Amino acid sequence: MRFSKMHGAGNDFVVLDLRKGAPPPDPEVCQRIADRHLGIGCDQLLTVEPPRSKGAVASYRVWNADGSLAQQCGNGARCIAAWLVRDGAAPMLGEFSIESPAGTHQVGRDEKGGFVIDMGAPQFAPQEIPLIGWHEPRDTYTLYIGSSPVYFGAVSMGNPHAVVEVAALDRATVEATGNALQRNAAFPESVNVGFAEIINRDHIRLRVFERGVGETLACGSGACAAVAVLTKRGQLDAGHEIAVDLPGGTLRIRYDQDSDRTTMGGPTAFVFEGEWQQ
Repeated sequence: MRFSKMHGAGNDFVVLDLRKGAPPPDPEVCQRIADRHLGIGCDQLLTVEPPRSKGAVASYRVWNADGSLAQQCGNGARCIAAWLVRDGAAPMLGEFSIESPAGTHQVGRDEKGGFVIDMGAPQFAPQEIPLIGWHEPRDTYTLYIGSSPVYFGAVSMGNPHAVVEVAALDRATVEATGNALQRNAAFPESVNVGFAEIINRDHIRLRVFERGVGETLACGSGACAAVAVLTKRGQLDAGHEIAVDLPGGTLRIRYDQDSDRTTMGGPTAFVFEGEWQQ
């Protein structure tokens, strides 16, 4: 099984080409490949597959390190775009479309030649996230961990996100609070939990505790979710590019409330190629 090892701002992936009909990995194989000691090591596996519609170059699926399927991955989308360009399936210049489990995404370029992904419209309605216990969207929700309240925003970027604003990111209880929210019955499909520190109106710092993975060096959909939630509250400048500093690097997010669209740009890198011996 040939593979490419890639990363986007430190969020790392094993990319498998299944366009000729090879079967997708089962959960046990995903876990073995993702193991950082006994396997290749990655946050997620990405499988490149034939397009589902005429206008797309290819489709892809996202498999978490624990073998579960994910609906979306922003850093993975940029890596898939770079992989398809290198493969020759997508054009070197100009725009093209790719299909994630969450829908179709237009791929563009920035002034440095990097990839910019249209991540679509944030969904704030609780039933779209899904978030149980509320019928109307709120800027801030409250759940209790024991007797302690946790205040968060919630949104779907094709996958569920909770965004916790913190005064000092380095002191955030990422694993403890992330685990507690992921296990809370209010999130029936679990949730990706982001911890955001606002630096100014066009700059935030972020750490993300992902479903099926744990804390990652970067999370593209999590960066989009944080910008969408904080922009909706009026804490960031709508329609402006927001720098989101994650442990693995900086992503560039723009949420335009007028068009209700979110775009994400950031780095991609090929690390190595190899063959997995099952």
